[in-house]
Amino acid sequence: MIFVYIFASLVVLLLLIAFILPSSYTVEKNTIIKKPTAEVMKRIGNLNEYASWNPWAQMEPGATKTITGTPGQPGHKYEWLGKKIGMGSLTLLSIDDKHINFDLQFIKPWKTLAKDNWLFENWGNDETKVTWQNSGPLPWPMARLMGPLISKNLNHQFVTGLENLKKLCEG
Repeated sequence: MIFVYIFASLVVLLLLIAFILPSSYTVEKNTIIKKPTAEVMKRIGNLNEYASWNPWAQMEPGATKTITGTPGQPGHKYEWLGKKIGMGSLTLLSIDDKHINFDLQFIKPWKTLAKDNWLFENWGNDETKVTWQNSGPLPWPMARLMGPLISKNLNHQFVTGLENLKKLCEG
C-alpha cells in the first residue's frame, strides 16, 4: 500500500513540475557566410538542397523524401518518412528580401507544429549574417518535461546545420 502512495505522489509531482515548465521553446543560432545574401537565400529557399546541409535530414540518408512545388516560392514542400526521423514536412510559407519562413510539421513520433524562420542580413563585403530560429509549443505534460532535452538537441543541430550550410555556400 505504501508503494501505491509513493508512486501516486511521484506522478503528481511530475505533473506539477510539467505545469510550471515553459509551454513553448525558441532556439536561435547565427553565423556569417562569405557569400552575398541572395546566393545564401537560394540555398535555404530550395528544399532540393535541404538534405545536403541539414543534420536532421542527414541522420537517416535512406529515409523517403518527397519535394514538391517551386523552389523559392510559397508552397514549396519537403516531406520525409524514416525510422529514426519519423514523419513530417517543411513548407515554405513566405519569402521576402531578408526572410524565409517555414511551417514545420511533425506527424510521427508525435504530432506537433513549429515555425522555422530565417533572417538574412548584409554583413560586410559580400557577406551574409544568417540567423536560424525555430519555435513551437511544448504540450503538457510530456513535451514540457522533455523541453530542456529538446532545446539542447536543437541547439546542437542548429550549430551543425549552420556549419554545413557555410561549407556548402563557401565551398
